[in-house]
Amino acid sequence: QVHLAESGGGSVQPGGSLRLSCVASASGSSVSIGHMAWYRQAPGKQRELVAGITSGGLTNYGDSVTGRFTISRDNARNTAYLQMNNLKPEDTAVYYCGATRRRYTSPRIPYSAYDFWGQGTQVTVSS
Repeated sequence: QVHLAESGGGSVQPGGSLRLSCVASASGSSVSIGHMAWYRQAPGKQRELVAGITSGGLTNYGDSVTGRFTISRDNARNTAYLQMNNLKPEDTAVYYCGATRRRYTSPRIPYSAYDFWGQGTQVTVSS
């Protein structure tokens, strides 16, 4: 079983920045992670894709964050990052990291393809 641990959430004013991290680990065994992604869920709304990244570094973004957010990963550390700039109040949500051991050539994969999820980290953008 793979464990995902998110960190880096918090409260920030509009226009500010935050950097989220997601570390994948497995007790008693090595971890080999394929595709990773960040999703978010605001109160009363469905979980939506923020950004996804293949094991080779190809990326895909949700329309509302394109140009403001950047996803990256460090395969040696089994870690994915989400750099969020120019944050807006509508970015307020719980951000979840998802991962699968499977590798894909396309950065666009369905939500159902993710096997592991973190507990989420709260991001609040407010003046």
